[in-house]
Amino acid sequence: MIRAAYIDRFDAEDPAAAVRVGERPEPEPPSGWVVVEVKAAALNHHDVWSARGIGLRQAQLPMILGTDAAGTAPDGAEVIVHGVITDDAWLGPEELDPKLSLLSEHHQGTLATRVAVPARNLVPKPAALSFAEAACLPTAWLTAYRMLFTQAALKPGQLVLVQGASGGLSSACISLAVAAGVRVWVTGRTPEKRAYAEALGAEASFEVGARLPERVDAVMDSVGAATWPHSLRSLRKGGILVVSGGTGGLTAEAEVARIFYNNLRIQGSTMGTRSELQDLVSLLVRTGLRPSIDSTLPLEHAAHGLARLIEGTVRGKVIVTP
Repeated sequence: MIRAAYIDRFDAEDPAAAVRVGERPEPEPPSGWVVVEVKAAALNHHDVWSARGIGLRQAQLPMILGTDAAGTAPDGAEVIVHGVITDDAWLGPEELDPKLSLLSEHHQGTLATRVAVPARNLVPKPAALSFAEAACLPTAWLTAYRMLFTQAALKPGQLVLVQGASGGLSSACISLAVAAGVRVWVTGRTPEKRAYAEALGAEASFEVGARLPERVDAVMDSVGAATWPHSLRSLRKGGILVVSGGTGGLTAEAEVARIFYNNLRIQGSTMGTRSELQDLVSLLVRTGLRPSIDSTLPLEHAAHGLARLIEGTVRGKVIVTP
């Protein structure tokens, strides 16, 4: 048996209350999969959605939460787990696989002492990164990397607005963009969150929805409906809005005239590819940049970490150690 943080019911009002910690069956890897001994895992908003019953069905429960992990492979190698699962028969780009899923959707997740993953999903962990730092990368930091450099193709000197100032994805966007020489503005709900973003290297910070001094080349938005109008209004002609989530609502109205008149682009973005994760790891090793870690909790306190994620009080990533 393994020890894990899992859900066996949904709770739309209080997702953290649905999280249990206890024994679960030992992973049984199919052909081509291996079992990784988890040294550190990270919490994400994906875990919140799962506990609320979004993206999962009752028939899939119990489900171990978690999409991120770093640990050791059966041969003792230190590895990072890429949490995007693709079909063995799919030959196209990873992100376009119709059967694409994340760990903790169709397969048990990483908030456990051990997890089964496809062998092809293992990325070597360099000695320069701790297990906790490495566990931050496969979801939030990989999503940020893809948003900034694959989808928006930002270059040094360009100006990006990050909607949100302190969460795991926002802090990753800020840190990565600054490391690449991109000018960064952020919005945040409180002075403390805005100050945190500026400490990470943001050039300026603003209240949510504030009129900006000038329009930007790109907007990184994981909030969704709550910031959608401001994101569109903040773009200069030819700008791009990259959307990777909807923590503030999943349905928004689009100003159609603004989009076509200003030649704006709207680009969805989900996670990233294994090769992008390898590039991200290389970038951190070369630059010395490291993820911002809010706290490290034992597995037994996973529900508390999820509650803080929901409250919006975290500064960077919450790590869970099994």
